[in-house]
Amino acid sequence: MVRPRDMAVDGKVLAAAGEELRHRGYDGLSIDRVAERAGVAKTTIYRRWPSKAELVVALIAHLREDVPFAPTDDPRGDLTNLVATIAAGLAATPPALVADLAAAAAREPRVGDRVRALWAERHAAVTAVVANAQQQGLVLDHVAPETLVDQLVGPLYYRLLVTGEPLSADYARTLVDSVLGKEPR
Repeated sequence: MVRPRDMAVDGKVLAAAGEELRHRGYDGLSIDRVAERAGVAKTTIYRRWPSKAELVVALIAHLREDVPFAPTDDPRGDLTNLVATIAAGLAATPPALVADLAAAAAREPRVGDRVRALWAERHAAVTAVVANAQQQGLVLDHVAPETLVDQLVGPLYYRLLVTGEPLSADYARTLVDSVLGKEPR
């Protein structure tokens, strides 16, 4: 008989992995230290995630769940809320961690493929909202919706990793206004 997976253990391990990543980065992440911090055996971790890369992908998936996206019939509100939520999450994350994860995704094809697959569904949903906004005449339709999504989210990472300027709700609104145009008063 196979014992059911204990989701509380998953949560403890993912929290421990997140702390280890914040303190040591991707390259310094050690399954031994994650196990110790989570209070579980290494074998418990390896049964769930066969490699460090798989554990990090699971952590990213878990973090993505903290950024809900349920489109309504208000594209401006949907996009503003999404961009503001992403900005808040990034502002609370050490820039070095984001850089480490991006580097790991670039260096390790398996991590990169899994991260891209993880975000593909979200990207498609956000792109659909932008396409809907184009159909409603809120956004010029001479630019592909995918490009407009890049214009909404890309600047957040640029600020976090390059300029160090603040990521605020006001900045999120400015980004949405730059794509959708100023909201009529």
